[in-house]
Amino acid sequence: MQQKVQTYIQKHQLLLPNEPVIVGVSGGTDSVALLHILFKLGYKCIAAHCNFYLRMEESLRDEEFVRNLAHSYSIPYYNVDFNTIEYAKTNKISIEMAARDLRYEWFNELLIKTNAQAIAVAHHADDSIETMLMNLVRGTGLRGIVGIASRNQNVVRPLLCCTRLELEKYLIEHDLEHVEDTSNAANEYVRNQYRNVLLPLLLEINPSARQNLYSSLQNLEGNLAIYQQAIEQIRQQVVENKLDEVRMNIDIIRQQVHIPTVMHELLSPYHFSSSTVEQITEHLEGESGRVFYSETHRLVKDRKYLIISAKGLNERKSFFISQEENELTDPIHLSIKRIDYSAGFSFSRSKDCVHIDAANLEFPLQLRRWNEGDWFYPFGMNRKKKLSDFFIDNKFSLVEKEQTWLLISNNEIVWIVGHRLDNRYRVTDKTKEVLEIRLLLH
Repeated sequence: MQQKVQTYIQKHQLLLPNEPVIVGVSGGTDSVALLHILFKLGYKCIAAHCNFYLRMEESLRDEEFVRNLAHSYSIPYYNVDFNTIEYAKTNKISIEMAARDLRYEWFNELLIKTNAQAIAVAHHADDSIETMLMNLVRGTGLRGIVGIASRNQNVVRPLLCCTRLELEKYLIEHDLEHVEDTSNAANEYVRNQYRNVLLPLLLEINPSARQNLYSSLQNLEGNLAIYQQAIEQIRQQVVENKLDEVRMNIDIIRQQVHIPTVMHELLSPYHFSSSTVEQITEHLEGESGRVFYSETHRLVKDRKYLIISAKGLNERKSFFISQEENELTDPIHLSIKRIDYSAGFSFSRSKDCVHIDAANLEFPLQLRRWNEGDWFYPFGMNRKKKLSDFFIDNKFSLVEKEQTWLLISNNEIVWIVGHRLDNRYRVTDKTKEVLEIRLLLH
């Protein structure tokens, strides 16, 4: 058994041999076996026990047992007490979820305190099968039916290669004591209903059900690896990362074999709900300008792209530039330089640089977003134009309009930054001093 676990650890690169590892020990069969196996394999174990105070005297008994067990191995021991019921009530979650949250929060604190490499917990193959069944009943994708992962950030699960029966035999063979958690027999907890009711029923129908389910889990792990690789290849083709936004190419998305699945995977990092993802998918062929929201992000359907930005990035703000400033770094990077105008002056042809008649400016200048009703005199024209019409003529997307900055003097538009100078502020033969403003990051 020890060699089986060591092979699994090495295959999945779960632990390094010379660094400490925190081992979550409840005192039950699984965690006692985990601690013994890792200890015998030579890992530097630190025993950690949580007392959730859910079973009165049993909770105190378990704590004492784990303390003595750690002492018998001469390894460091840490424990913590939780008011689990109060935490569950305050946060309006189940007892199971409360215990899980409290446990892993403390484990992560202990990880930093002890400078350990990981937190090892005693989930095994049967736990993974139960998780698969639970997720299937709830409704899930491929990730949900592969059971429990061997690693989840700092948490590792070295016993996923072992069944519950194998662990029970291991304790007998090595004459290891453990404590029984009587709540494991109570079907008031959801997982126990799967463990004590559904799985035995499946075994009655097919005695090989447990082994078949475990074999399916192993096959699905391989399927998931191939699936994730394919999704990553699609992501690289579809996604373009900008400074403050992500763009997804709609034409490439339309070419995919199963668009709803691809959309779910592409949008999942941005916390869009399943129903919102469905709406976005249905609107891929729709008109531009439709906006969708998640808790953290906003998505705009443009002509060629789905444009995603974090909430808060599109708030309209105002910034001022004094006459003495020669550089602005927030919200955009501008360099400002005064130049004496003379015959043969070389004008910039870049949209990111403008030359302005300094005498026409009134300081402080203002940098702001556009407002409905804004207008200006486009360079080379002697009649005014609504900014909204300028955006339409130049095919600005909704996001591009919102991210456009205007340079303002005395409530007049001087420059649509990075796009067009106002004709009233151009350099003429009468100009004596030129203000050069250059957009450095665009």
